[in-house]
Amino acid sequence: MFINASGYYIPEERVDNQHFLELNGLTSEWIEQRTGIRTRSKAKPEENINTMSMEALKQALPDLSYDITEVDLIIQASYSPYDTVATGAHVVQREYNIAGAKALYLSSACSSFVNALEVVEGYFCMGKATKALILSADKNSAYYNETDPKSGHLWGDAAAAFFISKERMSEKDVEILEVVTQGLGHIGKGPEGVQLRPRDGGIMMPEGRDVFIQACTYMPKNALYLLENNGYTLNDLTYFIGHQANMRIMSNIAKQLELPEEKFLSNIEELGNTGSVSSALVYAQYAKSFKKGDVVCITVFGGGYSAGAALMKV
Repeated sequence: MFINASGYYIPEERVDNQHFLELNGLTSEWIEQRTGIRTRSKAKPEENINTMSMEALKQALPDLSYDITEVDLIIQASYSPYDTVATGAHVVQREYNIAGAKALYLSSACSSFVNALEVVEGYFCMGKATKALILSADKNSAYYNETDPKSGHLWGDAAAAFFISKERMSEKDVEILEVVTQGLGHIGKGPEGVQLRPRDGGIMMPEGRDVFIQACTYMPKNALYLLENNGYTLNDLTYFIGHQANMRIMSNIAKQLELPEEKFLSNIEELGNTGSVSSALVYAQYAKSFKKGDVVCITVFGGGYSAGAALMKV
C-alpha cells in the first residue's frame, strides 16, 4: 500500500494550563510535569469531526496525483462521533460525488486510524477496492468534563486525511510496509481503562496508571515487531511517532529502546491528546519534511484496550 497524499486540520483556539487551576485546582506545573502538555487545541462549537475532516481533506487534495472520484473506499476513523448515522465518510462522498465508493465509520479507541489502515489493506487484498480515503478526527471537547481532575485537562481536537492506494501512483508516494493491530480487551483493566459514555460522565480515564503501563508495553513491542519483520533494526528507524497521550510514555519508551530524542516526533505539548488522530496528525504535520529512504513507524495504544502500528518507507 502507498500513502498518496495527507493533510490535517487543527483548530485555532488553544486552552492553556492556567484554565484548569480555576476549574479543579491543578497547577500548570503539575499538569506539565505529568503529561508534557502546556496547551491543547479546541474546536469551535459549530465545528465537528465531519467539518474538521473536510478541512484536512482540502489540504491534502493539491498533492493528490489522481482525481478524488477514483476513490472507492472511504473510512472515517474516530471515537467521538458527530452523527452515528450519516458519518463524515458519507458527507465527503456527497460533497465530491464519489459515486462508486463504499463509505463506513470505524472506531477502536485511539488505535482507530491504524485499524483503518488495516481495514483498507483487507479491502485491497480482497480486490474490493484500489484507492481509499481515511478521515481521522476526534472532537474531544464535545464530550469531556474539564472539571474531572483525572483526565479533564488532557484533551485536544484535530483531524487528518490520508489518501491510500494499492499500487504506487507517483514517485512521491510513501510505501506502507506493514500494519499490525491487536484487540486487548482481555488484559489489565481492559474496557474500563478509558470510557466515553455520552450520558454518563462523557470521556474519562479512571484507570490512568494501567493505561500508562500497557501503553509503555505494547507501543514499543509492536514497533520492534514491525522493524524486525521487515529486516530493519532500531538503528534504521528515522522517526518514531507514538500516540500522543502523555510525554512520560514517550520518555519511558525512549529509555526502553535507547532511542535519541531527535527520533521522536510529537505535538502533545501544544495540542494535548487529540485522540485517535494524534499519531496520524503528527505524521501529516511532518510529511513534507521526510526524505527519500526515511523509515517511519507509527505505534499507538487505545482504551478498550487496543493497539497497533504501521511501518512506512519514504
